[in-house]
Amino acid sequence: MTQNKERIFLSPPHLGDEELRQVTEAFAINYIAPIGPHLERFEADFCAYTGIGHAVALSSGTAAMHLALRELGVQPGDDVLVSTLTFIGSVSPVTFVGANPVFIDSETSSWNMDPALVEKAVREGENKGRLPAAVVPTDLYGHCADLDALQAICKPRGIPVIVDSAEALGAQYKGAHAGKGAAASVYSFNGNKIITTGGGGMLASDDPELIRHARHLSTQAREPAPWYEHVEIGYNYRLSNISAAIGIGQLQVLEERIRRKREIFDRYVAGLGETPGIHFMAEAPSERCNRWLSVMQLDPDITGTNPEVIRCALEAENIESRPLWKPMHLQPVFADARRYGGSVAESFFTRGLCLPSGTRLTNDQIDVICDIVRIALGQ
Repeated sequence: MTQNKERIFLSPPHLGDEELRQVTEAFAINYIAPIGPHLERFEADFCAYTGIGHAVALSSGTAAMHLALRELGVQPGDDVLVSTLTFIGSVSPVTFVGANPVFIDSETSSWNMDPALVEKAVREGENKGRLPAAVVPTDLYGHCADLDALQAICKPRGIPVIVDSAEALGAQYKGAHAGKGAAASVYSFNGNKIITTGGGGMLASDDPELIRHARHLSTQAREPAPWYEHVEIGYNYRLSNISAAIGIGQLQVLEERIRRKREIFDRYVAGLGETPGIHFMAEAPSERCNRWLSVMQLDPDITGTNPEVIRCALEAENIESRPLWKPMHLQPVFADARRYGGSVAESFFTRGLCLPSGTRLTNDQIDVICDIVRIALGQ
């Protein structure tokens, strides 16, 4: 094949005229940072879209997770159950508050946190008089974790569930938006997410006091005095007004982005789904996955190869792809952390590959990618 002259990226941002109009307006009124009317509108628009009562826009999803853990009372020395198959930004904030991440394996059907292992971990903690301080499932690649099953374990024991929906904006679980119904939920607007603010995140909750105080902490916990007065330690975590202006425009096209993401996924399935040894992430009947990334699994016993061979074949054609998240329990920084299971997540990692999923990707480009995959498989 002839190498693509223009690189095909995994999940690049997709901006339009409305984002530019909103940013131009923010410049015109000179509300750049840190706050302004676009920031307030972005938060209101986000709540209207998700159905979650309150939200505060922040500098990153990691910052949102940090504030969620702090607001929900996680203390130094506490245990927090977290998905092992996730990005480190879901886990590192646990260490920011001095708590201990305890890694939970995936279930084979959804690839998300296994409720059976959560129940085992919670019961063992209960027997020792040491319940986890929080449970943090990840809505992996835009597919929602089984929140009802997790809440059935956690609610009777007063354990808050914080959903990492960084990858799942626009996804639905049993008719509700991803993260709705949890004690708090976290979202990301990084440049590679389904919508972007050029970097940023959101903390959302139906608890108004949680969001009020998180907003206070996000602006260095400054008290309402003419001088700079502080009675508690805060952070420089607030999203800027100019970034929020981008977010306003992006939210307006979110449903269109989801539609295209799902079309891209379906075309990959049509092009590769019948290839022996290739499988794609299933969608539960009660859910709508936003298909942030199209992810395939290769069975090495059938294909006779591994995802790295495919990745290198795509890279040779100037096409970016990426392995799945390396499980957190395999990361050197967490070598001493406790875990429940791990083999399922390890299997997904060793067999999985994320394919280009940008919403400007053309059907012809998807077909070329499928051809490269099949050729690399010798088919």
